[in-house]
Amino acid sequence: MYRYLERRLVEHLREFLRRTYDLEIANIVVEQPPKIEFGEYALPIAFELARKLRKAPRKIAEEIVAGLGPVDGFAKLEVAGAGYINAYVDRAALATELAADRFPSDRSPAADVPAGKVLVEHSSINPNKAAHIGHLRNAILGDTFVRLLRFAGREVDVQNYIDNTGVQVADVVVGFLHIEQKSRTQIEALAAAPRFDYVCWDLYARVSHWYEEDESNLQARLATLHAIEEGNNETAAIADLISTAVLKRHLETMDRLDIEYDFLPRESEILHLHFWDAAFTKLKEAGVLTYEDEGKNTGCWVMRRVGTAAQPLTTEGPSASPSASLGASAKQAGSEEKITEEDQKVIVRSNGTVGYVGKDIAYHMWKFGLLGRDFGYRKFFRYPNAHDCWISTTEGENDHPHFGDVAEIYNVIDARQSEAQNTVIEALRELGHGEAADRYTHFSYEMVALTPRCAAELGYQLSEEDKARSWIEVSGRKGFGVKADDLLDALITSAAKEVDARHPELSEAERARIATQVAIGALRYFMLKFTKPSVIAFDFKDALSFEGDTGPYAQYAVVRASNIFRKGGFDPESFCRDAASLVSTEGFAKYLTGESSNDIWELWLAAAKTSYIVGQCIATTEPAYLAKHAFQLAQLFNTFYHRYPILSEADEGRRKFLLATTAVVRRELIRVLAAMGIGVPPVM
Repeated sequence: MYRYLERRLVEHLREFLRRTYDLEIANIVVEQPPKIEFGEYALPIAFELARKLRKAPRKIAEEIVAGLGPVDGFAKLEVAGAGYINAYVDRAALATELAADRFPSDRSPAADVPAGKVLVEHSSINPNKAAHIGHLRNAILGDTFVRLLRFAGREVDVQNYIDNTGVQVADVVVGFLHIEQKSRTQIEALAAAPRFDYVCWDLYARVSHWYEEDESNLQARLATLHAIEEGNNETAAIADLISTAVLKRHLETMDRLDIEYDFLPRESEILHLHFWDAAFTKLKEAGVLTYEDEGKNTGCWVMRRVGTAAQPLTTEGPSASPSASLGASAKQAGSEEKITEEDQKVIVRSNGTVGYVGKDIAYHMWKFGLLGRDFGYRKFFRYPNAHDCWISTTEGENDHPHFGDVAEIYNVIDARQSEAQNTVIEALRELGHGEAADRYTHFSYEMVALTPRCAAELGYQLSEEDKARSWIEVSGRKGFGVKADDLLDALITSAAKEVDARHPELSEAERARIATQVAIGALRYFMLKFTKPSVIAFDFKDALSFEGDTGPYAQYAVVRASNIFRKGGFDPESFCRDAASLVSTEGFAKYLTGESSNDIWELWLAAAKTSYIVGQCIATTEPAYLAKHAFQLAQLFNTFYHRYPILSEADEGRRKFLLATTAVVRRELIRVLAAMGIGVPPVM
C-alpha cells in the first residue's frame, strides 16, 4: 500500500510540473520523514527546481501544494521548513484497504511488473565435496531473491551451474585413483552410501597435502583434467560418477532449507555440445578477441581487461602467419588499438584450452538466447512437492520446459569473481548486445567465517592468536570449515533443547518439527540480516537467540499474535481472513486520528510497507532490507502487545480495532518471513 500511494503522489506531481512549468523530471525523490508527526512522505523537489525556476524553494513548494489540489488517498500536503513538502496519507482509507488486503483502485498487482522471464543463478557448488557454510550464504541469498522476484509478480527460472569438469573434481578423482588406489567399482559402492560428499571432503584435503609433499604429483592433476575434458574414457566416467553423486547430496542438503532449482546446466555439455566453439567464432568475427603473436601471451586469444585504457597501434599490423590469420582479420576489422600485455585478459590459452571466463561467455550468450544452440534436457531430481529439477545432457528428453532466452540475469557469485563477471558483461557489450549487458547483474557478496567461539564449539583446535581474532576464515582445501549438514544438525539440536524445555506436553515428532523450523529460520535470517558486502562471522548463540535481531524473535512475534486469537477463542487463520469486517472506515478514522494514536499508526504504516520494501530489495539487490523490516515490524508489534490489553479492552469497538491491528501485522509478518524462506511454527 505504501508503495502504491507513493507512486500515485509522484504521478500527480510529475503531471503538475509538466502542466505548470513545462518540466519533465525523470526521477522525483521521495523521502521518509524522521517522525510520524511530519507525515508519511517528504518531497524535496522544490530545492531541485530552485535554480531552474529562479525562485526560492519555499515559494515553489507553496505553488506546488496549492496547484496540486486534493490527491486521492492523502489527507493533506503541507509546506515545511525552507521548502519541503510533507504529505499526510488518509489513515482511515489506507487502513481500510490494508485490512481488506486490497490494492488501490487505480493500481493492479501486475501494473508495474516488467515483461520477460528472469534467470537467477545461485549456489553453483563444485560437485567435489560436501556443501559448506559459505555455500549456504550464496544459496540463501539467491533463493530469497527468487522469492522476492516472485512476490513482485516476476516469472523466474532458478539455475545452479555445475562445474563438473574443473580442477576441483579432478583433484577428487586423483585422490581416489592415485592415493586411495580405488577401482571404478569400489568408487561406485562408496558413492551409493550415505553422505558420500563427506568422504570426498576429507579426500580433497588429503589431495592438497599430497600435492604439497611433491610438486611432481601435480602432473596427475593435469593428466586427469585433460582426460575429463576429452571425455569418453574411464577417467571421465569416474569423474561423472563422483560429481553426479555429490550433486545429488547438494540438492538434498539445500532441500532441507526449502531451496529448489529448475535446471542444472553442466560444464561438460557446454564443452561437448560445442557452445564455446560457436561463441569463439562470434567473438573472433566481432573483433572482441585478438590473437597474440608476441610477448608472454604468445599463442593466446585475449581481450582487453575491463577498465583499462586503449593504446594506439604502433605497428603496421599483426603477423600474417597461418595460425594468426583469423586474429589478424579480427584486429583489423574490429579494433584500431593495441592491447598492452598488462591489459590483456587471456580467454584461450596457448595450448588451445579455453579458460573459465571463455566458457562463461558462451554460457551467458545461451542464457540470453544469443548463441544459436541449446542443451539436451532430462529429469534429474524430484522434490517432495513433486517439482522436477532438470539437468543438461547431450541429447535428452523431447518434452521439457523451455530454459534460457531470458530478459534478465542475476548471478549470485562472491565478490572475488567480480573481474570475471565484468569480463563476461563487457564481452556481451562488445559483441553488440549492449541491452543484454545492461540486464546482467553480478549479485556480489562477501564470505562467511566463524567466530572463535563457534569454531571451538565445532571441535577445531585454536591457537591463542586465533582466539583473539574477530573471525576465523574457513578453507575447503585445508579441510577447515563447517559442512552445511553438520551446521543444520547442530542448530536443530540446539533449538530442540529449548523447545523440549518449553513444550514437554507435545509429542516428540511435533517438537522435532518446531525445532527444525526454528533452526532453519535462525540460519536463514542470520545469513540475510547482514548486507552483502559484510563478512559474516557465524555464531550459534547469536543466531538462535530468541531476543534481538534474529529469526526466532520475528517468528515469536507471529506466535504471540496467534496466541492472542486462541486465547480469545478464535481460529487465527479464519479470523485474520475476516479482519476487514471488524472495523469500518469510520472506525479506523476514530482510532487512528490524533497524536495519541501515532504509535499504533506507526505499526499500521510499517505493515503497509511490505511491497515497498520488496521493491527496494529488488532494485538494490539487497535482501538485508527485508530482514530489517521484519525486525522493525516484530519490535513495533511487541511494543503494541505490552502497551495495550487487547482481549481485556472494555470498549467493544476499540477491542475489535486492536484485534484487526493484530491480524494485519500477523499477516504481513508471515508474508515477510515467507519471502525470506522462513516458516512460522505453531508454538515456540
